[in-house]
Amino acid sequence: MALIVHKYGGTSMGSPERIRNVAKRVAKWARAGHQMVVVPSAMSGETNRLLGLAKEVSPAVQTPAVLRELDMIACTGEQVSVGLLALALQAEGMEAISYNGWQVPIKTDQAYTKARIESIDDARVRADLAAGRVVVITGFQGIDGDGNVTTLGRGGSDTSAVAVAAAMKAAECLIYTDVDGVYTTDPRVVPEARRLHTVSFEEMLEMASLGSKVLQIRSVEFAGKYRVPMRVLSSFTPWDIAIEEEAKSGTLITFEEDEKMEQAVVSGIAFNRDEAKITVMGVPDKPGIAYSILGKVADANIDVDVIIQNVSHDGRTDFSFTVHRNDYQRTVDLLNKDVVPALGAKEVLGDTKICKVSIVGIGMRSHAGVASTMFRALSEEGINIQMITTSEIKTSVVIDEKYMELAVRALHKAFDLDQPNT
Repeated sequence: MALIVHKYGGTSMGSPERIRNVAKRVAKWARAGHQMVVVPSAMSGETNRLLGLAKEVSPAVQTPAVLRELDMIACTGEQVSVGLLALALQAEGMEAISYNGWQVPIKTDQAYTKARIESIDDARVRADLAAGRVVVITGFQGIDGDGNVTTLGRGGSDTSAVAVAAAMKAAECLIYTDVDGVYTTDPRVVPEARRLHTVSFEEMLEMASLGSKVLQIRSVEFAGKYRVPMRVLSSFTPWDIAIEEEAKSGTLITFEEDEKMEQAVVSGIAFNRDEAKITVMGVPDKPGIAYSILGKVADANIDVDVIIQNVSHDGRTDFSFTVHRNDYQRTVDLLNKDVVPALGAKEVLGDTKICKVSIVGIGMRSHAGVASTMFRALSEEGINIQMITTSEIKTSVVIDEKYMELAVRALHKAFDLDQPNT
């Protein structure tokens, strides 16, 4: 008997019929002798609806007090999901019980709307499992040290599921989505994209951080830190598919690199259109300037991605970086208020019509000329590169948003990702 964690996304929970199908699938695994913990998202579109209502009532500046109430509102979507799924499981003849994150409890820090999990007390869940129950736990949420409900940010249900699997030392965490695995890139952009049977943890971490929507990056970080076996698969396959077949479908996130992996120089193309570029013009070129700018941004709990400091002229330089597009205006306002006057900078410029396109592959470690192939492919399509950043297994470029799909298609072809597996 193995302890298995299932996670179901919002589309998988999108209607009563789909919830009943989820219940049938979970019941099938439970009847096979597995202890089952299920972490569902809110029904598709529900979180947006709830936050839309909040904005109508109070389009206020997002102070800590406002963010606290937004978490109180947003967390109710998952509460509905777990209750409905528990009822559907009971209708299937299974003993099932649902919990909110605070009832487990899943303890987090106090960063409302972007909380991070600090600990999980699994005693209550283990007692239910020992009694033969299926346990359904809200994703996306927890409770801070003062008893306030917190949410983990968009995609947080993936993180919740992997964290629960890690805390309970589950045999595997199965992430059910509306796609049947991880692809070389988004098939909606490149119809020839292929599903990967396996992808390394490092590659998946890079792809998640670079804009791949299949898994939330913090869930991959958790999986890597605690070595949680993960598999991405579709919830839209027939629920009564044999468990042996289902357990081998989708894409396995592996922690072991094998010889075949090095044959693929690049495993996938990731892209992210949710970015904005900010440039602080004419800052003093002296030690500590990066901290003077980015320290203020970090204190505001804003994540920074690509960073470039330009060549110095007459003791001054330009400092550019990217942030999530949702954080763009807040970042610009913060810089104009606190950074430009303090540093005597010239001005703050911004561009919200950029995107980031990246190539990812552990084979890049042992192959030369990968970046030059990327740059040549973009050059041949007349695509100008604004910023570049690299790591051992990825190269990312910031380009004009209007060229994003053209760039992805060109790179997918340049690295032969449209060719069948050998």
